[in-house]
Amino acid sequence: MATLTQMAQTSALDSSSASASVLRHRPSHDQKANGKAERTRDTKYRHVYATHAVTRTSCLSHDTDKSPSFVGFRNLMILVLIVSNLRLMIVNLQKYGVLICLSCHDYRRSDVITGLLLYLLVPAHLFVTYLIELAAAWQADRAYSRISTEKDEDTPAKYAAALREFNSTWYIVAFFHSVNAVANLYIATKYVYFDIHHPGIGTLCELHAVIVFLKCASYALTNRDLRHAYLHPKQADPLPELYQACPYPQNINMKNLCYFWWAPTLVYQPVYPRTDKIRWEFVFKRLAELAGLSIVIWIASAQYAAPLLQNSLDKILTLNLTSIAERVMKLSTISVFCWLCGFFALFQSALNALAEVMRFGDREFYGDWWNVSSIRTYWTTWNKPVTNFMRRHIYSPLVGRGIPPAVAQILVFVFSGILHELLVGVPTHNIIGVAFTGMIIQIPLIALTDLIQKVSWIQGKVAGNMIFWMSFCLVGQPLAALMYFFAWQAKYGSVSVRVGESPVNVFYRR
Repeated sequence: MATLTQMAQTSALDSSSASASVLRHRPSHDQKANGKAERTRDTKYRHVYATHAVTRTSCLSHDTDKSPSFVGFRNLMILVLIVSNLRLMIVNLQKYGVLICLSCHDYRRSDVITGLLLYLLVPAHLFVTYLIELAAAWQADRAYSRISTEKDEDTPAKYAAALREFNSTWYIVAFFHSVNAVANLYIATKYVYFDIHHPGIGTLCELHAVIVFLKCASYALTNRDLRHAYLHPKQADPLPELYQACPYPQNINMKNLCYFWWAPTLVYQPVYPRTDKIRWEFVFKRLAELAGLSIVIWIASAQYAAPLLQNSLDKILTLNLTSIAERVMKLSTISVFCWLCGFFALFQSALNALAEVMRFGDREFYGDWWNVSSIRTYWTTWNKPVTNFMRRHIYSPLVGRGIPPAVAQILVFVFSGILHELLVGVPTHNIIGVAFTGMIIQIPLIALTDLIQKVSWIQGKVAGNMIFWMSFCLVGQPLAALMYFFAWQAKYGSVSVRVGESPVNVFYRR
């Protein structure tokens, strides 16, 4: 009897101990809201643990509290991209073999000589610009001396008379500047179009001429405003404090001009922010990047782009629109690859190397254009040197003179379209207006992506970014490359005989 009583007491104690253990380890309301209560090893009833204790949402739902990371998907897409392109490389090698040839160049000896002479003589126009500004500075010194000797105050009537005299002098100076700058473009364009057959050599020469043209314009326009502020300091807006280190006309000297000639910018300033020293290790790294990427672009163009372009000629001759669309989509991959490599080689490697050698401090040559949500933001982000020139010397002066901003924007794109056509159409000896049209099309695309930002039921940033990539990189660039390549082949290459009898002759005439 005593034994039964002891057994009952022992069982009751075990039950109370187990119950206390369960209560002790039961999840409390103070624990984490997601219901992840700590599971202890000494819990007796493991099968009754409250797995679903609170309300929770799936991690991919819109109403989730914490956004999940997609790093794994990013890694997957990178691997898929690498594997897909490796497969295409293997297919290309199996189909065409190795097309890279170091000795297979189409340039002539006369192309090299003419291009070299042109490249060396184009900067002479910068020095003509300097001589014009030197004469203008001499005249401004004389006018300043005359003003200084007159003790009378600068009354509105006297200022108006002095302004008329200043403008009449500026018209003469501007005429000589215009003749010099236009002569630079005309001479370079003439020799590139008629005397340099190789499009690569021609592109380098034409690009150099356009850069010098823009630098001449900036040098003239900036010194015009500096000269006005020098002669009429009371009526002038305050100049940037940075310019006090080299005031007008002390900036009109050969050293200052030569620095601007080589500086990685298109806008002239008497003074630029400078670094303390040249980091030669940095320069060599950037030059190594430039050389490596140039080789990569050359290999990609010769091995992958050239066969695609060559195989597209028959499709264009017969105006097979479906096949042409397929060629454009197929070409877009290598086009984007070469363009991204070229962007990094030019704006990150080449311009940074040049800036380091020149100790040029402001190295914001581009922004994060790949994240843009509108075409407008792209054109103000991806090429800062050109953007700064257009805004400072064309857009802002036009708006300041009462031109509506929309009209000023159109004029900027018209001017940019002309320069693009010179840079593409002249070296390829086919001024067919594709580059110009591509720039003009940007105007409605800007309006479209600006409108999308205001629509509430559309994710404006994502849609705008998609439109940018589609219109610019996946359609625009490969289509333009295809049309200029066909125009070249129709004029000099394999389809020059057949183009007269094909339907495409309606759109393209030699």
